[in-house]
Amino acid sequence: MLAGLPPEVMFREFARIAPSLTDGRLSLAAGYDHILRACGAEPRPELVRALMDRGLELLMTSGRLFEDVVPFMAGLRARGIKIAIVSNCDEQVRALLDRLGVIPLADALVLSCEVGAAKPSARIFERALDALGVDADAALFVDDNPEFCAGAAALGIRTAQIVRGEPRPDVPAGATTVVRSLADVEAMLSA
Repeated sequence: MLAGLPPEVMFREFARIAPSLTDGRLSLAAGYDHILRACGAEPRPELVRALMDRGLELLMTSGRLFEDVVPFMAGLRARGIKIAIVSNCDEQVRALLDRLGVIPLADALVLSCEVGAAKPSARIFERALDALGVDADAALFVDDNPEFCAGAAALGIRTAQIVRGEPRPDVPAGATTVVRSLADVEAMLSA
């Protein structure tokens, strides 16, 4: 372990500050500095850098897409349908999206850490709509989180909660359509 601290202690502090990392109030470097101080360790710059590098390495080796994502996005682009990726994330996710090859398939990247708002906040959805130049009633938001779907639906955006595998116990928002695959989403766009 790089920091010499029990993982559960670091994870607990990381979870506590995660909202500030997600909406960009804290950079990852400042976040690791804070975590180390809160756990009683000296946040030496080389240690902070090593933690950031290790986190990026883990993200890059474990981050993946479902097999249907790239063909789905490519198909939408071919049809002239605008796409925004709206993600709650920290500043390292842009590199992952680049490695996964989805950035060229999107018309807009709306990353919470860059826009200062996270799903289900109306602000992040408004930024996505503005970036695409579309009104809420002309958009479709797809997510696996019912709370995030509810946030989009509250703005008048049509929503689809994708449930892959076993259904989740969460109840989707009233206006949300539950789909099992991106093929189901494609059918919604063709209707």
